[in-house]
Amino acid sequence: MEIILNILIIVFTFLFMEAAAWFTHKYIMHGFLWVWHKSHHKVHDHTLERNDLFALVFSLPCISLFYYSTYHTNTFYLTSVAIGILAYGISYFIFHDVIVHRRVSITFNTGNGYLKRIMKAHYKHHEVHTKEGGKAFGFLYAPKKLIEKEN
Repeated sequence: MEIILNILIIVFTFLFMEAAAWFTHKYIMHGFLWVWHKSHHKVHDHTLERNDLFALVFSLPCISLFYYSTYHTNTFYLTSVAIGILAYGISYFIFHDVIVHRRVSITFNTGNGYLKRIMKAHYKHHEVHTKEGGKAFGFLYAPKKLIEKEN
């Protein structure tokens, strides 16, 4: 029974992270930390951008949870939360940096409907190069209606 609870915690945390990422992207990255994020909305030829600082900042809660749950409490429930955050981070990296922006040179079959939809939503987000007026702030979820009403 405990393993099922841990799996549920991982899944819930993963799903919660998409909501947290949407909120953070819309209100923080396109808000008071636009000074970091605007580098991601500009065309450039360098590998790193100031926006990559978010990956470091967002990894700290996950690292802290792994550390605290392992060395201080030995509580697998907290470790499950950390695993959910880590799984989301890996999924985000694969989708955003590898598949969409091709920052890592790996070929993916992007022919399935889900990948097409989230890629189209992310490209729609990048049509706007300013702090305001953006659409599609999610990373791993894009409602069909967001894409369909624009076609």
